[in-house]
Amino acid sequence: MKTTLDSKTIDTLRDLPDMIPVLRDYFEDWTIRVFNREQHECRNYLSPNRREFYKVLLISKGAGVFTMGLNTYYIEEPTLLFIHPNDIISWKNLSDDPGGYYVLFKKTFVNHQPQLKAVIDKFGLFVDKPKSVIRLTESEVPLICQYFQKMQEEELGNSEFKEDAMQAFLQLLMVESMKVARFPKPDDVTEDYTHVHHFFDLLERETSGINYSTPIRIKTAKEFAHSLDVHPNYLNALLKKHTGQNASTHIRNRLLDEAKALLVQTDWSLQDISYSIGFAEQPNFNQFFKKNTGITPAEFRRTY
Repeated sequence: MKTTLDSKTIDTLRDLPDMIPVLRDYFEDWTIRVFNREQHECRNYLSPNRREFYKVLLISKGAGVFTMGLNTYYIEEPTLLFIHPNDIISWKNLSDDPGGYYVLFKKTFVNHQPQLKAVIDKFGLFVDKPKSVIRLTESEVPLICQYFQKMQEEELGNSEFKEDAMQAFLQLLMVESMKVARFPKPDDVTEDYTHVHHFFDLLERETSGINYSTPIRIKTAKEFAHSLDVHPNYLNALLKKHTGQNASTHIRNRLLDEAKALLVQTDWSLQDISYSIGFAEQPNFNQFFKKNTGITPAEFRRTY
């Protein structure tokens, strides 16, 4: 078992194509979904921004490198991962034989299921980071798999109570996970990856609560580098090396993500939205948006 994530291994994170950042999709009409990893293979990805869903991932077969914040795990044996919506995560496949399941469920689903919320709060699997990764033995995998299979059966069925059944199986999954839990210690990460994480953590903090009363405070690569106490050229080189994109590209994509979310989910004026994401003048925001999407903000809003 490796104990140090070396630069060469981190370097594989540059192979992430178009998934940085992952676009939020919580305006889509679903609350809980289950996937078989053999049918829906998990590609290499980095998810630096918040999501509107929780994720429970069972890796029963295959190998990879998983990072959650500054914790890195080499996954070479059956593992359960409990991923909070706010976690900065990445995954790098090290084999081509995936096995297992994952379930996604939205914050709104939890809020409407008080018993599920109580179990989530009780065990702390999503917020107590040392508990978020659980090693399994081969003999324990079938028992854990059955809960994912039962959730998937309910999802594909037509029962009016399927969401109630699925949340019940989620509760049982967490109870069973605690009964067999063995919490592995994370592997080491290099200083390079620490800087990469701090950049995305700052980007998240700067954009997570933007609105008209608290517009984004910094939005250039130079400003981010200054806040992180590194040289802009160094920050750009690190991000280019480990993600394939420089700081300005990540910031631009994230601002577009936030702008799209505000256009779809609010009735704010275009002037208010442009001010919130750092544009004092709406025409400048319109130009920025159209240059990067091909359509104006108003046209994008109308499509939804």
